[in-house]
Amino acid sequence: MLGFTAAITTSSSASPNAATAFAATPISRAASAALHIYTRTATFSSSVQQYSTAYPGRLICFPIKAMAETEVLSTPKLDSKVSGRKHALISLSDKSDLAFLGKGLQELGYTIVSTGGTASALESVGVPVTKVEELTCFPEMLDGRVKTLHPNIHGGILARRDQEHHMKALNEHGIGTFDIVVVNLYPFYNKVSSSSGISFEDGIENIDIGGPAMIRAAAKNHKDVLVVVDSGDYPGLLEFLRGKEDDLLFRRKLAWKAFHHVASYDSAVSEWLWKQTAGDKFPPGLTVPLSLKSSLRYGENPHQKAAFYVDKSLAEVNAGGIATSIQHHGKEMSYNNYLDADAAWNCVCEFSKPTCVVVKHTNPCGVASRDDIIEAYRLAVKADPVSAFGGIVAFNVEVDEALAKDIREFRSPTDNETRMFYEIVVAPKYTAKGLEVLRGKSKTLRILEAKKNSKGKLSLRQVGGGWLAQDSDDLVPEDIKFSVVSEKTPQESELSDAQFAWLCVKHVKSNAVVIAKDNCMLGMGSGQPNRLESLRIAMRKAGEEVKGAALASDAFFPFAWNDAVEEACESGISVIAEPGGSIRDGDAIDCCNKYGVSLVFTNVRHFRH
Repeated sequence: MLGFTAAITTSSSASPNAATAFAATPISRAASAALHIYTRTATFSSSVQQYSTAYPGRLICFPIKAMAETEVLSTPKLDSKVSGRKHALISLSDKSDLAFLGKGLQELGYTIVSTGGTASALESVGVPVTKVEELTCFPEMLDGRVKTLHPNIHGGILARRDQEHHMKALNEHGIGTFDIVVVNLYPFYNKVSSSSGISFEDGIENIDIGGPAMIRAAAKNHKDVLVVVDSGDYPGLLEFLRGKEDDLLFRRKLAWKAFHHVASYDSAVSEWLWKQTAGDKFPPGLTVPLSLKSSLRYGENPHQKAAFYVDKSLAEVNAGGIATSIQHHGKEMSYNNYLDADAAWNCVCEFSKPTCVVVKHTNPCGVASRDDIIEAYRLAVKADPVSAFGGIVAFNVEVDEALAKDIREFRSPTDNETRMFYEIVVAPKYTAKGLEVLRGKSKTLRILEAKKNSKGKLSLRQVGGGWLAQDSDDLVPEDIKFSVVSEKTPQESELSDAQFAWLCVKHVKSNAVVIAKDNCMLGMGSGQPNRLESLRIAMRKAGEEVKGAALASDAFFPFAWNDAVEEACESGISVIAEPGGSIRDGDAIDCCNKYGVSLVFTNVRHFRH
């Protein structure tokens, strides 16, 4: 803040007593208007002499650091008391539809007050403007950091029209009122999330100060001041102004939007600054800005209301995922659709080879990787065709016409007659013909195009009264060591099968067991309270193909003899991959040695709750 010094001046005929008496009186409108308003024409001493001759007995205020320079007196032009006109304050970084707004307000008889670039833009389309400095009687300064931070601006926004002492104070200081404030903020979010990067200094300079201050002031006083932060609200604003009746709910909605706008903006600043300062993924406080993408028909069940929000955190910019997917066709997405599509997409993106994943109730029930993606698709469905029916199909490669035709026409392996039905197909891209063919499969089939999820994201999950935060589980087989602890060393193909099964099992709900061979899931057991039951479900689904296959468990086996490890060995499993870490690891090793089965420890657990 600038400091000011005050001097009581008198003419030769004014008495000292008169000067002393004036010093105790409130500052008049003329004296208030004189604050800051001098042209740099003379030294401080001569300016005082000239001013005191013209205005004897007046209080003079000067910036302490600028006493050597003065300015010619001018008075603010905005005075709603005198003119009877209403006033709108407009200051925009994003000037979308500004001409529409400006002309609309002009037609309604509003006087428009504006800042630099916004004023120029309005004038260029023929809308007359009063510039902010004509009200503040102070030029923009500090490279634009100070424009609107002035009582002549904020007094006119914050004054309550139903409070007599508020209006009296405005009148005493010659301040007019604002009826509308239209402001949006420096593009901080876009600047710091730009792929070209931004320096710390540039980031700081893109933090808006005056804008949030005006928005918050207007939103607080929304009973008297309409605040608009979104160009999409311009038509509604003008329609409201043309109406004859006030609507407090409309004002409150705009005020809510304004506070939310500023809160989201501050959230981005906070997130960015924390990364520049500490780098720790878990700050002492965390704000997640969410933006409504769609209202849903219902939640997990019809009696539950639901909506879908997109995470607008800086960390999610260009980070991929189902939330930012494009829907090309089909019914609107449901709550469960989003959960299942997310599970399928997260799983299929883990694989480097062309892969198909089929998901039902967030669990992958079929996974296959092949150079021929059509073969991979058929094998993924074959793993559990009953579960696959009505499921979600995901691919990590482009869906072309040939693949689309197979998705459309493929019959269930259970009877070779029933055409497979799916809720969703999701892929990174589609050819024009592929999309056309898929659209012909069903009017309701949801076709999603998504980008791969970035690694290193923060994973959030809600519990009653709080949130759990953790690193995402991004590990793949190349990141860990599969340590052989048994007498038998697995062959290269067996180790490859174990790695494939291990990558699948991390996406299955605990307790989880996956059996796989030749880059194809044969069976999986999920969500059972005990690991033995999950094993039995997986073996039952795999059938005779279990012989020579690999088995992966998301956690260690607590028991071996007469339990899961021995049953797996007896079934013909050739290699078992598990984290290890049990006090009975020795039993598991001995059991595998007895049956000639390879056992590898990963030292990585994959619980999924």
